[in-house]
Amino acid sequence: MNPALPSLRILQLNSLLTGGGTDDQCVKLAAQLHRLGQQVVIAGPAGQAFAPVIQQLGAPFFDTGAGAGQLRFILRAAQFIRRENMQIVHGHHGRDIWPTIFAARLAGTNPKIVLTRHMAKSPASPASRHFLLGQCDALIAVSDFVAKVLREGVCEPQSPEEERRVRPPLLGDYSKIHIIHGGIDVSIFRPAAAVDKRRELGLKPGNYVFAVVGGFGLPRGKGQREFLAAAARMNREIPHARFLIVGSGSMAELLQADIARLGLDGKAWLTGQVSDMPQVMNAIDCLVHPQIGTEALGLAVCEAHACGKPVVASALDGIPEAFAAGNYGKLVPAEDIDALAAAMATQAREPALETAQAEELHGRVGKAFSLEQMGAKVLRLYRDLLGCAS
Repeated sequence: MNPALPSLRILQLNSLLTGGGTDDQCVKLAAQLHRLGQQVVIAGPAGQAFAPVIQQLGAPFFDTGAGAGQLRFILRAAQFIRRENMQIVHGHHGRDIWPTIFAARLAGTNPKIVLTRHMAKSPASPASRHFLLGQCDALIAVSDFVAKVLREGVCEPQSPEEERRVRPPLLGDYSKIHIIHGGIDVSIFRPAAAVDKRRELGLKPGNYVFAVVGGFGLPRGKGQREFLAAAARMNREIPHARFLIVGSGSMAELLQADIARLGLDGKAWLTGQVSDMPQVMNAIDCLVHPQIGTEALGLAVCEAHACGKPVVASALDGIPEAFAAGNYGKLVPAEDIDALAAAMATQAREPALETAQAEELHGRVGKAFSLEQMGAKVLRLYRDLLGCAS
């Protein structure tokens, strides 16, 4: 990127900022663009869960009003775009697709409109599928699989998951769809000792620790019940194995009941929400990512690999793309409990990577999935849209 180029005026629009992967990527992209010298502002409601993260990362913030309805959000954003003469307006959530477009149009200053699709499914509205590409200047897909959904559609009529059965394509100019993978902070997700964190998590020397990371909302979460079922099948074979469910959600009581029913008391437990995920990744021995719904990419896979840890994951949607950079562990068919249990048992018998091997794995992941590469690619797209040299 040419440092002599003038900085761009960029607005990242987000009406939630309450947590989750989309908010995380939106805020971290803004912070990375800020580090690259761009005049980037995050616009959204103040006082939400991600407010401390935004403050810590140092990106400027514009308050669109907490609890404000969609119309007020659009009007406030449009006024800001007009006043600051924003060149790029970038929306992230599915619910922000049309508010982003309307705010940019209402501003009357003709900014370029960029949207990111963080989900492995098409917009639910037929109107969005028909007209979205005609109303934006670029649509970023966070994986090749997401781009396939948007361009071609994906149908799995026999899937037990309703959301995977029919994912129709968009209509319009597919040249507007650009694939830019999400990114992780490889400066903190890297191999490190985590003896104290293991002790804090209730682990003992000699335990081989599997963990699932992510929210677990009803009805099925992200495969946590399948993880416990697999744990029960390989528990006697690997008696020193322990099984952690990291995160929070409405399935907590159901998961506790599964632990008791499957005879996993003392071997499996819920950790609750954690704020020091790099330490957790270094404290475990293997990440299990048994996704059963849709998955755009699966950056938790990249985070584990960046810490030198193997991953056993579902070969589902965009997950193989996240897995490919590290290629350490095993992919299994989604919802196949026997295959999941067998892969976990096999991995528990493998020695951990040597220090040099773990660092080499970290380097491979960083080349493909760092925040730096994500920020540079998005900025290049912005400049191309504006006709700037890069």
